[in-house]
Amino acid sequence: MSIDQKINSEKMVKSQLLTDKFAIALSFVCMVHCFFAPSILILTSGLLSFSIENEIIHKIILITAIPISIFALCVGYKNHQLIVPVYFGSIGLFLLVGAIAFDEDYYGIYGESLLTAIGSILVISSHFINYKTCKDLKCSCHHRH
Repeated sequence: MSIDQKINSEKMVKSQLLTDKFAIALSFVCMVHCFFAPSILILTSGLLSFSIENEIIHKIILITAIPISIFALCVGYKNHQLIVPVYFGSIGLFLLVGAIAFDEDYYGIYGESLLTAIGSILVISSHFINYKTCKDLKCSCHHRH
């Protein structure tokens, strides 16, 4: 392996680890937002002079999470050839998009929250598996000939 290939491989590993962490955080924020935003808005309604549209925040989080998740999952698959995180992450992202696309009018408030929770847990799990695999292998898989 040349020095350039080794440097590129190390950069790819670092970017995968970083994006996996970021995707885990975004999925967690999405789930927390879904469950606690209504309570926070009710508790602070007298203190805030403006209203934050709950669904817009949810969409912004999702629009940010999708490309980061896809990138991290693709790089993880390329590095480790492990398909389980790709399946979990894809299903999780699909559920998160479904929760927003059909909204609570279609599923009801509990259905939307359930889809968001399950989707977030699947996305978090997929990135955790990616992250843990890379850490457990100490990235030696990236130095094969």
